[in-house]
Amino acid sequence: MNETASQVRHDYAVEMLEITKKFPGVLANDRVTIRIKNGEIHAIVGENGAGKSTLMNQLYGLYHPDSGEIKIFGEKKTFVGPRDAIRAGIGMVHQHFMLVNTLTATENVVLGNEPVKGLNFDLKHSRQAVKELSEKYGLYIDIDAKIEDMPVGMQQRVEIIKTLYRGAQIIILDEPTAVLTPQEVEELFEIMRNLQKDGKTILFISHKLNEVMEISERITVMRGGKVTAELITKDTNEREIARAMVGRDVVLKLDKAPHKPKDIVFEVKDLHVRDNRRLEVVKGVSLTVRKGEVVGVAGVAGNGQTEFIEAITGLRKAESGHIIFQGKDVTSAHPRVLREMGMTHIAEDRFKYALIKPFPAYYNVILGRHYKPPFAKGAFLDHKEIKRYTAELMEEFDVRPRIIEHLGGNFSGGNQQKLVVGREIKANPKFMVVAQPTRGLDVGAIEFIHRQILRMREQDVGILLVSMELEEIFSLSDRILVMYEGKIMGEVRPEETTVEEVGLMMAGKRLEEIRGGKL
Repeated sequence: MNETASQVRHDYAVEMLEITKKFPGVLANDRVTIRIKNGEIHAIVGENGAGKSTLMNQLYGLYHPDSGEIKIFGEKKTFVGPRDAIRAGIGMVHQHFMLVNTLTATENVVLGNEPVKGLNFDLKHSRQAVKELSEKYGLYIDIDAKIEDMPVGMQQRVEIIKTLYRGAQIIILDEPTAVLTPQEVEELFEIMRNLQKDGKTILFISHKLNEVMEISERITVMRGGKVTAELITKDTNEREIARAMVGRDVVLKLDKAPHKPKDIVFEVKDLHVRDNRRLEVVKGVSLTVRKGEVVGVAGVAGNGQTEFIEAITGLRKAESGHIIFQGKDVTSAHPRVLREMGMTHIAEDRFKYALIKPFPAYYNVILGRHYKPPFAKGAFLDHKEIKRYTAELMEEFDVRPRIIEHLGGNFSGGNQQKLVVGREIKANPKFMVVAQPTRGLDVGAIEFIHRQILRMREQDVGILLVSMELEEIFSLSDRILVMYEGKIMGEVRPEETTVEEVGLMMAGKRLEEIRGGKL
């Protein structure tokens, strides 16, 4: 789609004026006004449940405002669905990609808009169109590769090309860096700048304040369904943005007090694990964790971390190798055996392994200990004690709302995670497996959960932290291991390495190669 004269002239690409959107029991957007300048990179930030996604889904036609109006390049628009938004020049790259794994990059880009020659699909024309867009914006991809054979950074480029192929002048990027290595993030930012040079307007939704500071020109902050601040990036800082997001001062990076680790509490020796397809995805991993230390495992999603965690917590059978906990071989032991021995697990997928959504909070916080005192008297649950304990836990871990009958699925993401973290910590563990503890959480919830992890470290609990967030890994870990395609690429200490070095290991370079190349 070519720019019209009105698009070129108009100061604002997007104006969302007095937008209100209600869901049952929730006022998601409360008379929100936001204006995005033509040709700028504009960041939208806020806590979980602040209303960012709801607002963007209305701009893309997925939801319809209860009141207010949307203007695109000065013209009032009413979107019945995404097709109307696409016609108006809006494209959206969702956090979870909308691609067909078995099709090629080219086929995914043109899907639904396929050029034809006679009665047949015109593959030659499609390939040429995708190639030209790819080269114009520095979105380098293999146009004939299948999506399932591409790393996530390349898949994201296919999504961006798809929006451009449909004529997007305004591109919404929803948490676009969540699954990228540091090097891929830099490449994405370069692509965003190329798009901006060509006159595109970009809305960048992110939780990562350092990235917002690096790439945006203006920032809109939302809290509780309202706009709480409109900031010019060069005139603000991360602390001010965080305060506008949360409503209080936030410690963005905790000081980790020196702590001397004690004896080895957990050890893995030459562990091999297969996934559900029977493919080997953990290939000879070995590591140790001592009492009172945090060992971080960094890596991009899909490199064997999930199966590794499942194996060491008893949720998946190991193919070979040994898992040793407190001096005992517990390879393929049942999860209950491990919990009885003092292992707890903050699962990366809280709905699959940590919470039961239809259960009230007071049942969710006793899972894994529900069958024994003080929560059970013989074959019966002691509901009075369970409810007392739940109220105490919700107070201690700042779970809101403080309603013990509130269903697990009805809490916000941050409060669900606080329930899970509180349950696992109050089980008095000797060793904790902590997987993606702050995925998708806002800065306030992240600060709280990081404090709890460091508190357990000071109490001589051994902690294995598996995270894709490098800031988190660097901030909390005493030692860092990097996993790529099921293997450990190297072990470093946070004070003796750099984000770039860890990023290279995340992309498949061994530590010896990286440091050898520097000499």
